[in-house]
Amino acid sequence: MTGDVRVGTVLLTPGPLTTSARVKAAMQRDWGSRDPEFVRLSAAMLDRLRVLAGGDAEHVCVPLQGSGTFAVEAMLGSLVAPQERVLLLVNGAYGRRMAEICRRIGRDFDVYEVEETATHDPQELGRRLAGDQGLSVVAAVHCETTSGLLNPLEDIATVTRAAGRRLLVDSMSGFGALPLDMAALGISAVAASSNKCLQGVPGLGFVIARHDELEARAGVAPSLVLDLHDQARALSGDGQWRFTPPTHVVAALVEALAELEDEGGPAARLARYRGNRDALVDGMRRLGFRPALEPELQAPVIVSFVEPKAEWYRFDPFYDALARRGFAIYAGKMRELGTFRVGTIGAIDTGVIERFLAAAEAVVTEMKQKLIR
Repeated sequence: MTGDVRVGTVLLTPGPLTTSARVKAAMQRDWGSRDPEFVRLSAAMLDRLRVLAGGDAEHVCVPLQGSGTFAVEAMLGSLVAPQERVLLLVNGAYGRRMAEICRRIGRDFDVYEVEETATHDPQELGRRLAGDQGLSVVAAVHCETTSGLLNPLEDIATVTRAAGRRLLVDSMSGFGALPLDMAALGISAVAASSNKCLQGVPGLGFVIARHDELEARAGVAPSLVLDLHDQARALSGDGQWRFTPPTHVVAALVEALAELEDEGGPAARLARYRGNRDALVDGMRRLGFRPALEPELQAPVIVSFVEPKAEWYRFDPFYDALARRGFAIYAGKMRELGTFRVGTIGAIDTGVIERFLAAAEAVVTEMKQKLIR
């Protein structure tokens, strides 16, 4: 990819993504991290995130400076003790990333992996948990950004809870739009970030966890900066982050949360994203591009399209030509299929999708004409 992403480019990606003018405007002010006004702003943000996750008084939202992966590593390191073993449900790159995190931080784990175009069998999950009492934790990805696959979180939670195990969830690409009720599902912790479906800007990860489970594992985190217990304890005292917070990102997320409420909450946002996805899939099919997933597995977050096996197509020129027309997409991450990905989240609607489809049609025509010449 050589095409530069210019100011004004629409990011059809799963994050960073296109943000609204009001979210951008929220970053125009400088905040002192120890100012009482910022402390109140930060505390209100954390409480709203906890409620958004379906957390109750037993849960606490712990923020971290950094990307979503920082939050996932903090969750695994702080909520899986060295003597515990975790079963990782893998069907994409982000499940495999959890395995790499566990490997690096010295957490014992097993992997239940299925194809990137499939979901895990709840009955098989139950059998594995029943057959190995040493597995005390299950960790799963809510929406696999590798492909755009929506995993059956409710089924996974039901089986895990029935087996008396704890469930940790990476909801990076779902939080703020996809249905989530931690208390009802009995989920121990959820990791997410300030961008993606919340439509803030990158730079802040967070974990919503049961307070008692954090307390029970005080001191187990292998990292100073990613210790959720210590961060939660500091915030519960004077409201201060242990290390310099990303103040502008916090302010932007507070505005993004207000924007989410104004839109009608997660259900309304999900409906808009579904409209974007349906318009995208229908339009790309007309241009000859096939989605990698079956419709029932396709989350309205990002769509992986199978790359055409045709002489005219190569991804880099395709990407560059779209970038020149004001649209940025993502390369594929699936192992078995050559794909590229187009996001349907962010401050966009079906009008933006239709403009993208017109640009994609022009690019396909241009690339085919170059081949003919």
